[in-house]
Amino acid sequence: MISQKRSALWVGYLILVLLLAACGAPKIKVAKLQLTEDPSAQITALTSAVFDGRQQHLNVLSPTWYAKAGVQLEKARKGMTVGEPAEKILEKIAYGQAYIEKAHDYARVAKTVIGPSIAARTAAIKAGAMEYSEDYRQVEDEFLDLTRSIENGDIARAKNHDAKVAQTYLDLELRAIKDKTLGEVRTLLSAAEKNMAAKIAPETYAGAKEALNEADRFITEQRYQRERMQKKAALALFQVKRLEQVMKQIKRVEAMTAESMVLWVEDLLQQTTEKLHAPDMRDQEWTVQLQNIHASIATLQQDNQYLQKKIKEDRAKLEGKIKEKQQVILEQKKRIATLVGESKEAQKARERLEAKEREAKEKLEIEHRFQMRFVEVQKLFSKDQAEVYKQGHNLVIRLKAIRFPVGQAFILPDNYELLSTVRSAIHIFGEPSVVIEGHTDSTGSAAANEQLSQQRANAVRGYFVANDAIKPEKVLAIGYGSERPLAANDTPEGRAINRRIDVIIRTAE
Repeated sequence: MISQKRSALWVGYLILVLLLAACGAPKIKVAKLQLTEDPSAQITALTSAVFDGRQQHLNVLSPTWYAKAGVQLEKARKGMTVGEPAEKILEKIAYGQAYIEKAHDYARVAKTVIGPSIAARTAAIKAGAMEYSEDYRQVEDEFLDLTRSIENGDIARAKNHDAKVAQTYLDLELRAIKDKTLGEVRTLLSAAEKNMAAKIAPETYAGAKEALNEADRFITEQRYQRERMQKKAALALFQVKRLEQVMKQIKRVEAMTAESMVLWVEDLLQQTTEKLHAPDMRDQEWTVQLQNIHASIATLQQDNQYLQKKIKEDRAKLEGKIKEKQQVILEQKKRIATLVGESKEAQKARERLEAKEREAKEKLEIEHRFQMRFVEVQKLFSKDQAEVYKQGHNLVIRLKAIRFPVGQAFILPDNYELLSTVRSAIHIFGEPSVVIEGHTDSTGSAAANEQLSQQRANAVRGYFVANDAIKPEKVLAIGYGSERPLAANDTPEGRAINRRIDVIIRTAE
């Protein structure tokens, strides 16, 4: 086993030595082009080779030879412009082709010698490290110094500095990932700190800062665990926004008298009590009032669970009766066929016909059930709340009344009643798959609209999941931005129509 590994290492070093021997020669072999060749076509071919070389990063993996190829291409183009003889133009093209081949040779050597730096550079670019222009330019210069050392035959120098350059790229990648993931959190927390958050709300401030530090530590250790990273970043963002609200309420409370503060809290409790149609218990302690609210909510939840269970049971009984009737009809037809004494061929034809009839009946029954549910859902919403329509075998609830704060994606309490009605509509279909589509008007950039629509769709999805309206794996949120307008965006009315949330219920049948 050890002998095989040593053999593999020797083969690798031998290949590297051969590549270096081929690349390190002071002269290159230039294949002459025939005078019968079309200079214009050859310039096009060299242009394509130079372009493809840049796509393969020859400009950094073998900068010297790639640059020489580019110079020869420009000379050939200029020669065509001033009317040089074809022989001279073809000679320049031949040199350009030889230089580009030499660049490919050195690129292969670079991938063998400084593979870690190349991989780290690719990861840094993907993460957006180029935004740090000065730092990125500095490490790019260091990287080019490695590849030029390889071109000059100084392999040992390139290998000795490879780890340092790779680490610098990795540091830039981590910095870019953190800025992209935690940038908003840091900005909001910094603003809170300037507003004396540590003094005004020390406990909440400490919680927000710890959430940020935890997300930062996780990204440092697990920068490629994107899903978990996003969850920790979302928690940190929640905590810092919560800190902002706590500070606002503290300032509000500080401006109140003791009585006005108590009446304010009492009013909040009473508003909830009235919505639940619960008894007015303002003559009791706050804990008693809360118990009253909780009990009313529990009763409503029990009623809802009972109704859902009853609907499922009734639906199951109805479907069972339909299947029983179908089976009776099928058996009767079989007995009739037997009594009549049909031939085998006629019997098969009859069975095929019966199968088609059953299929048609089942399809009709499915369509009938879907129509009944469609009508039932339509009755749940007023014209101002939502538009309900069929889309193939799916049902679409276009929420006309849902509203979000400008440029934001959190759900306002005014929307709870509407979303609760949507939850009831979903339960009419049992446990279907649901798609939440977010749409915006064309105001602002396409990227910002797409992000905002995705965030709003995620917020609606989160509401349904949090309220046990549907299982998480059954609901998908998609943001389309301004891609799918329903009206022209050149009027306020049209833009209002285009800003919407669509709930698509995919029927199980």
